[in-house]
Amino acid sequence: MATKVKKEAAKAKTARKKTLVIVESPSKAKTIGKYLGSSYKVMASVGHIRDLPKSKLGIDIENDFEPEYIPIRGKGDLIKELKKEAKQAGKIYLATDPDREGEAISWHLAYLLGIDPASDCRIVFNEITKETIKNAVKHPRPIDLKLVDAQQARRVLDRLVGYQISPLLWRKVRRGLSAGRVQSAALKIICDRENQIKDFIPKEYWNIYGHFKKGRGFDAKLTEYKGKKISVSNKEEADNIIRNLNAGKYKVGQITNKERSRKPFAPFTTSSLQQDAANKLGFTTKKTMMIAQQLYEGVEVKGHGILGLVTYIRTDSVRISEEAKAVAKEYITEKFGPQYASDNAFSNRKKDIQDAHEAIRPSNLRLDPESIKESLTKDQYALYKLIWTRFLASRMAAARFESVQVSVNNGDYTLRAQGSRLLFEGYQKIYSSNIEEDKDKILPPLEEGEELEALNTSGEQKFTEPPSRFTEASLVKDLEEKNIGRPSTYAPIIATLTERKYVTRQKKTLVPTELGFVVTELMEEYFKEIVDTGFTADMEDKLDDVEVKDLNWKEIVRDFYGTLKEELDVADKAIEKVKLEDQATDEKCNICGRPMVIKSGRFGEFLACSGYPECKNTRPIVKKTGVVCPDCGGDIVVKRGKSGKIFYGCSNYPSCTRAYWYKPVDKKCPECGSLLLEKKTRDAEYVCSNDKCGYKE
Repeated sequence: MATKVKKEAAKAKTARKKTLVIVESPSKAKTIGKYLGSSYKVMASVGHIRDLPKSKLGIDIENDFEPEYIPIRGKGDLIKELKKEAKQAGKIYLATDPDREGEAISWHLAYLLGIDPASDCRIVFNEITKETIKNAVKHPRPIDLKLVDAQQARRVLDRLVGYQISPLLWRKVRRGLSAGRVQSAALKIICDRENQIKDFIPKEYWNIYGHFKKGRGFDAKLTEYKGKKISVSNKEEADNIIRNLNAGKYKVGQITNKERSRKPFAPFTTSSLQQDAANKLGFTTKKTMMIAQQLYEGVEVKGHGILGLVTYIRTDSVRISEEAKAVAKEYITEKFGPQYASDNAFSNRKKDIQDAHEAIRPSNLRLDPESIKESLTKDQYALYKLIWTRFLASRMAAARFESVQVSVNNGDYTLRAQGSRLLFEGYQKIYSSNIEEDKDKILPPLEEGEELEALNTSGEQKFTEPPSRFTEASLVKDLEEKNIGRPSTYAPIIATLTERKYVTRQKKTLVPTELGFVVTELMEEYFKEIVDTGFTADMEDKLDDVEVKDLNWKEIVRDFYGTLKEELDVADKAIEKVKLEDQATDEKCNICGRPMVIKSGRFGEFLACSGYPECKNTRPIVKKTGVVCPDCGGDIVVKRGKSGKIFYGCSNYPSCTRAYWYKPVDKKCPECGSLLLEKKTRDAEYVCSNDKCGYKE
């Protein structure tokens, strides 16, 4: 009897214990904690909690490439706290992100907390809403070791490349450089494009137009001669054709009327979101992912509390749940009418291992951007509106156009004119395609055989143009098409290329530097496979096969490392020290008067006298903000503190100690006259630098 009472007491005690839920970010923990209530304790791992060591390779090559994981430095107290809460918990659920990286974090957490990975300890959700979270808790599953192995394979391969080739670049070229399995292939793509631009030889060509008087007037372009496509390569040819046309008569030839339609775009994947945000909002890929993460994890919305506004943001799939489709159809029918709703079907470009996730869409379609605008920052609102509108448009009917094509004949020459008229706007009611072909261009009423009066005939000289440089958006598109990397890695890849000074940004385009070319040439000569796009794409497929076909990840690493080791040995002996040209400046040395040049050191770039070693004068590079110090009239410049943190201070220091933590702008506070600072908050972009004022706008 006493034993039974003890068992029941123990059972009751366990029932009273809280369920511990571990997520990745504190903001997500806050949102989920409110949904689950007081019987749950929600904690954040703050990203990875165990990883390869930074100080060494951390892979036991002799022991079949076994990773040597250690707790991440600085997370000791957090690990202790997690272990303490785990011991007190009745149940533990690992609720990290629903992808390879998230699965690996859960696996590492399970190891540290003594949880059996085969137990039902893992919960996943595609959106952070109350209903979805509560449903996820009811359906826990074991940790998916295929996903974990797919992440480990990528991590180990990237570490082998980065930690073995990068030191070689440090010794042979410059400190602080790096190579990467995907990064180096992406850099070669940018360098190859720049070489194409440099080698491009423009060719002359001419367009010839007839300008006709009928109606409001219209133009037709010369396209054929004797039924074959015509190309005009110089002024002499153009003038001869124009003379022939002027000597002949124009008659309307065949008129073709047809109706065409344009379907809406698919809802966003990670890649297409990055591209559209770059093109329409001017966001970098890094900024897009940062803001999208905020929208996913939860934002305080007036009248609703904390809400996750969009579904999971790392996905390659365009699939939409049946429930979301039904909600969209109902919403579109209510707002615009049944004729605007459609059951559009979209397919992924390839068999997609991430198809467990939906496309990126709003978690609650009825929270339209305008209704919650005051709760969002300017950037959050812009990105949410882009996602909301794209998803809604994807569930709407196609736009329909009446298209007219007219041929105009003159002897053996044929000119063509096209007209277009919108019949039904469909999805374009809310989402602009910005496609020139879709814009109204009305031709006058014409009849076959009708003679036309030409106002004049003219030629327009043109030259073929080189391929354009990559923008972040076009590079992301190219990487995706070539199957290099994965959308979740594009933002860090581009950030690394700019941080390493391999590329610079010029008017939103990515331009390779001399350093970028030097590194790419070395990689091409000594590590061909790593920069070869075909090899890199094939490797991505193999890494995907770890997840979908049970391919042993260590086999992939073994095959790859055999070649890499041989190449490393050859490169170390063959590559001589590379001397890079110093970048000249207009500044003069204040000691000897010779020009100063830009050099790179352990802590970044600095100015040095070109007369070294005779003159060893150096000084930091001063970046001006364009703002004048309100105290002494000096320049406010960018500075870096001992901790490495950037601040803004007067160039006349130490005689003037004026400084700001946030970037000042050349604009004064209308209330107190102090400088305004660029400090984006939920309800403002600029704040007054005077702490006692409180003005913001």
